[in-house]
Amino acid sequence: MSEKPAQVFKNRLESLANELLQNADETTEHLRKTSLVPDPADRASIEEEHSLELRTRDRERKLLKNKEAILRIDKKSRILFETGEEIGLERLLARPTATLSLEAQQRREKRQKQFGDI
Repeated sequence: MSEKPAQVFKNRLESLANELLQNADETTEHLRKTSLVPDPADRASIEEEHSLELRTRDRERKLLKNKEAILRIDKKSRILFETGEEIGLERLLARPTATLSLEAQQRREKRQKQFGDI
């Protein structure tokens, strides 16, 4: 990948990472505020807290994928370990954290549909 597109993708990924971190911080702060409910035995409140915690974990997972994509850009590599194929620029523009080319992703989804989640 040439230097200019690599920097564009890196900037975009870093911006997404910062946004995810900010969202996670806001969720954590919201959890703190809502944990001061007078009735701690309230089941609905506890379930809501669990739901928020799960969403925070999902954001952390997305952030990790984001950081991995930044590392690939730093290494100037669009070659994928799994297939040996190169990710196209159009694919990266649509999904900067992509780890598979469009064709490889379609093959994976077809296998999953046929054989279940493998």
